Amino acid sequence: MRLADLSKHSGVSTATIKYYLREGLLPPGRQVNATTAEYDEDHLRRLRLVRALIQVGKVPVATAREVLGHVDDDSLGRTVRLGAALWALPQDAEPDEADPAVAAARVEVDRLLELLGWETSRELAPLSPVHRSLVVAVAALRRLDYPWDAELMAPYGELMMEVARRDLDFMETHASEAEKVEMAVAAAVLFQPVLRALHRLAQEEESARRYGIE
Repeated sequence: MRLADLSKHSGVSTATIKYYLREGLLPPGRQVNATTAEYDEDHLRRLRLVRALIQVGKVPVATAREVLGHVDDDSLGRTVRLGAALWALPQDAEPDEADPAVAAARVEVDRLLELLGWETSRELAPLSPVHRSLVVAVAALRRLDYPWDAELMAPYGELMMEVARRDLDFMETHASEAEKVEMAVAAAVLFQPVLRALHRLAQEEESARRYGIE
């Protein structure tokens, strides 16, 4: 398809597509002549991912470029490739190591990973921005005297493992390695709001079942 067709099928203006091409977010099309290039379904799929990152996930262009660089790095194994792409997504603020609540939260998070048997997560903890985000969240709860310890969090971790299994089952239905990693990154940006909304709806439903709606 030509640039105008890519714009029509994606709903993205030609000016924005050209910007994404200049910024390296979208690979160049196949050059037909000096002024014309052709694009295919891979470009359309990647364009939708770029829009998800920037419009829905509010990911800065430079960060989106880094994420997509990991997605396209076929020198990496699938686990490392996916992990690098997800780690490059925006994370929460760094924990304040001078805060006693952070120290206590770090202990509980480590105990949680041990209880769950998540050995890879324990090994990668010093490097993982996701691990640090969990520490920050648990520290905030403990500062407010909510007793979020490893035993309390473990059932939630088990539920999240089931979600992760379903994520990867769906990821494996895609054909190429790039598509698989793209899907996982898109899910990290787009599906988390779905999970959050489902959680709140489930709370409403369970509250009505337990206590009625009067």
